[in-house]
Amino acid sequence: MPESQTHSTELTSQYVAQVTGDLERNSKEQERIGVEIEALQEQLRALQHDHAVLVNMQQALGGASPAADAAPAAATSVPHQASAGPKHSKPKKVAATSAKKTAPKKPAAKASSVKASTAAAKPTLVELIRGHLEKQTEPRSAAEITTALTQAHPDRSVKTTVVRTTLEGLVAKSHAHRTKQGSSVFYTTAVTSEPAPAEPQQEAVAG
Repeated sequence: MPESQTHSTELTSQYVAQVTGDLERNSKEQERIGVEIEALQEQLRALQHDHAVLVNMQQALGGASPAADAAPAAATSVPHQASAGPKHSKPKKVAATSAKKTAPKKPAAKASSVKASTAAAKPTLVELIRGHLEKQTEPRSAAEITTALTQAHPDRSVKTTVVRTTLEGLVAKSHAHRTKQGSSVFYTTAVTSEPAPAEPQQEAVAG
């Protein structure tokens, strides 16, 4: 009986160790996926912001003509419905609608220019991180990069976990290098004093 008891206790301890290891792996996997989800949500918010700005710009630039065409159609339907009224009222209504049509065009143009400037002034988090790394001569940790970006862009909520995930994505794409010093991880840009190749890419995109 003592042998069977010791055998069962050994099995129990093995199961406990296995379950404990599985729990640790599970919790670490949850943390990793949570960080990735947070990074994706940040990218999604940036894309949604850019999409809203682009839609407003499209409406202000190309979409202004359909709205202007719809306005006279609505204006012409009003006199038909009010046909029982005096005939002299029709020119007044047409004049009023034409004045209303011409008035909103100037504010729309101003709004589109303001929105265009705000869109240009708000790069994505990936662009901010890459730009910050390119300016640095020494490796930087995710916490240091987060602090620098928070100070440079106080209007944006930059989190260390999101920055670290973005940096790992840049490393995976060979856009950044990762070095480990003890328990700390530092990142550097993959572009080592060669900013020239960036210009032809911008020209190609512009072309």
